[in-house]
Amino acid sequence: MEQTVCHKEDLQPGEMMESTLGKHSIVVCRASDGHYYAFLNRCIHQGAPLSKGKLCGAPAPTENVGEYAFEKDGDILRCPWHSREFDIKNEGRMLVNEKFKIKNFNVTVENDEVIVYNG
Repeated sequence: MEQTVCHKEDLQPGEMMESTLGKHSIVVCRASDGHYYAFLNRCIHQGAPLSKGKLCGAPAPTENVGEYAFEKDGDILRCPWHSREFDIKNEGRMLVNEKFKIKNFNVTVENDEVIVYNG
């Protein structure tokens, strides 16, 4: 199954939107580099709608106590309920334990349309 979910200009880098693919609610994300990703709109922890969360960055290690740094700005999908974080550019894998991930879908852009494929 394939479905057009939006037009290319509907999402800017670092933005996301809720859509559907058949009977499934999905979240379509545009990463900081402009690439599109799509996932089942359900957190693997307790089922929160990920589209109600946000695309943000993740804390990065630093050498000095009290110093904070962030990386992957616009590439981390954070769950709205319990702040689980998923890397959209790494198949939706959870940051703290990469063996867990949200279901992802293939995405292409054709003639300015963002198309999501199931399968």
